[in-house]
Amino acid sequence: MDPLGAPSQFVDIDSLPSWTDAYEAKQLDSHQNPVGKAQADVRSPFPYRKDINAKIILWKGDVALLNCTAIVNTSNESLTDKNPVSESIFMHAGPDLRDELQKLKGCRTGEAKLTKGFNLAARFIIHTVGPKYKSRYRTAAESSLYSCYRNVLQLAKEQAMCSVGFCVINSLKRCYPLEDATHIALRTVRRFLEIHGETLEKVVFAVSELEEATYQKLLPLYFPRSLEEETQSLPYLPADIGNAEGEPVVPERQIRITEKPGVPDDASDEEGLEADLSFIGSHAFARMEGDVDKQRRLILQGQLSEAALQKQHQRNYNRWLCQARAEDLSDIASLKALYQTGVDNCGRTVMVVVGRNIPVTLIDMEKALLYFIHVMDHIAVKEYVLVYFHTLTNDYNQLDSNFLKKLYEVVDAKYKRNLKALYFVHPTFRSKVSAWFFTTFTVSGLKDKIHYVESLQQLFTAIPPEQIDLPPFVLEYDARENGPYYSSYPPSPDL
Repeated sequence: MDPLGAPSQFVDIDSLPSWTDAYEAKQLDSHQNPVGKAQADVRSPFPYRKDINAKIILWKGDVALLNCTAIVNTSNESLTDKNPVSESIFMHAGPDLRDELQKLKGCRTGEAKLTKGFNLAARFIIHTVGPKYKSRYRTAAESSLYSCYRNVLQLAKEQAMCSVGFCVINSLKRCYPLEDATHIALRTVRRFLEIHGETLEKVVFAVSELEEATYQKLLPLYFPRSLEEETQSLPYLPADIGNAEGEPVVPERQIRITEKPGVPDDASDEEGLEADLSFIGSHAFARMEGDVDKQRRLILQGQLSEAALQKQHQRNYNRWLCQARAEDLSDIASLKALYQTGVDNCGRTVMVVVGRNIPVTLIDMEKALLYFIHVMDHIAVKEYVLVYFHTLTNDYNQLDSNFLKKLYEVVDAKYKRNLKALYFVHPTFRSKVSAWFFTTFTVSGLKDKIHYVESLQQLFTAIPPEQIDLPPFVLEYDARENGPYYSSYPPSPDL
């Protein structure tokens, strides 16, 4: 206990500025608008969320001093590790902590276990064990570190905790590269707050002076504090941003273990083991694909199984996705031909395609395909609708059927499964005929999803006008063709 009248050494997290507060204070000091005008047509898979940012605190200091519901201790499997974080926690918690730890009988890598906080300001301590890092076992290390953060958060949720103070779990003794580990930490917390945000009020990242710069650099990627910062951070996201919960997913590194290794799942499937081993690596030697020509021949002959075709298609899509994240697509983005807007009456994300903004004869269409994949990959994981404005398009804006066919063949199955409607606005007779031929003879499953919309009034029965950003020329055209009623809707300031 502190002597009467002496200031406490513990830090009340309510006195610490949130990630948003620190940013707004900085902007005010420099007389800038904290939420600048941004290119909102390109959205990050980690979009600007002020409510989530308000829960995040970056603090340079000793995690043992935080007055949180729980703080995190990084240790070894026997929970006896002597690292600066653990030693400080033991010193401030008192001798009772060691006695209670003996009752836990250790902790496996990636697990999280709970004890009381004893003399700490924190009510609880969550103990976890980070992985030892070796480059040859990188995949296992990534998965284990993700499990550390995820299990800590899950335990906090189950115990109805209000706040958690994280130390940097990947200790220097375990040789985990700080920047790689920070990516996993931040995106895991971000995804958890997206799904279970109502269960936690504050998440504090307690860092040392050495770690602070890395966190300052990477936090905007996963917790952008404005639309402008979101757009600026997008090119710096890594190729692997994990799944919907932040768990690392790198198909090139996955090895499928079958119930009977070496035996095909289907006795009639000629490619069996070759398909299972094809996930080992991207190089033919690493994947043991000694006869690639044979596989291609089987595909042409229609003898390759549906499962094998799906695997091959997924690998091809992942290559496109990695290239899309690495490529500079700013010239395509500046066209404002594809952007995310609000939601329809069913709560599904609305994506807009502006035909007149696509100068087909002047741009690199392969880059256009990469841009589509870059923007749509995280949108297509859930149900969505497309609104295509054919308004005032001409021969220079007509997407070639070969390009559309390639796009349809390249994209992941989730695009086709989760696309619930395609609203074709202001179609011409010629465009209707072209669309009929394309959906009848070139692709399957799309025909029933197309809805021809002659006026914006029809569109607004499915998508409220306040939920869609309309290009000014579309409003003007519709007012001219269908009456002036719609001119009362203001155009989007970004278009």
